[in-house]
Amino acid sequence: MTLSASTPQAAEASLNRGYPLRPRGGALMYQQWCDLLFLHWEYSVKDIQATLPEGLFVDTFGGKAYLGIVPFFMRGIRPRFLPTVPGISDFLEMNLRTYVVDRAGVPGVWFYSLDANQWLAVKIARLFFNLPYEHARMKSTRSPDGRIQYESKRLLPQGNDIVCAFDYAAGSDLPRPAYGSLEFFLVERYRLYSSTQTGLRRGKVAHEAYPLCHAEVTRWDENLLRMNGFAPTGRRPDHIVMSRGVDVTIFPLERVGSD
Repeated sequence: MTLSASTPQAAEASLNRGYPLRPRGGALMYQQWCDLLFLHWEYSVKDIQATLPEGLFVDTFGGKAYLGIVPFFMRGIRPRFLPTVPGISDFLEMNLRTYVVDRAGVPGVWFYSLDANQWLAVKIARLFFNLPYEHARMKSTRSPDGRIQYESKRLLPQGNDIVCAFDYAAGSDLPRPAYGSLEFFLVERYRLYSSTQTGLRRGKVAHEAYPLCHAEVTRWDENLLRMNGFAPTGRRPDHIVMSRGVDVTIFPLERVGSD
């Protein structure tokens, strides 16, 4: 049955599914995602659906759709069978995302943009994963008490004078999110979708459940929404959480419907 954005099957597709099994086949690369800040805003289902390619539908929780900004640190990136490379394997990344299902109801992430300060990573991700990476000038500092100051400004020709800035620190630990909870819906995503000239592709990742904690956020903005064509909400994020990080295995893209 074909799902539409208004069907109950699509609207609540990702609830109560649990953690997926580790994908079959060989890994493509390994990496670490560290000190991730998850900022989410409730947003119009209709407005998000209008931005999605054919075959993808807004995934909702309790009838609500979300846009998320996630700044974090990429560490130890290396292809299978190769070591890490100084100056290339570590960089900053920040993405704007929403959550989707395909016609079969498989949940995943749809990225509107992924900014990184490593030009080679941007080129590789665009070429091999069909993901909308953008090269940006990014910097971060960390105070003695662990507070992170994080800034990003996209470079030309895609760049402008907009700076995205965040100031945050890890708070107390949270329990592992329960199946069917909002935290599980927002962070436990093991599939990503990309659009190519020959149709949708789905990428798979494997990692342990995110170790979540409260986040003490003293600076944030919605500039990344504006840069991707969304009107800012003008309010504080509706959901804030942080993870100190996970070790991640990346698998090759597959044609949607190949499972």
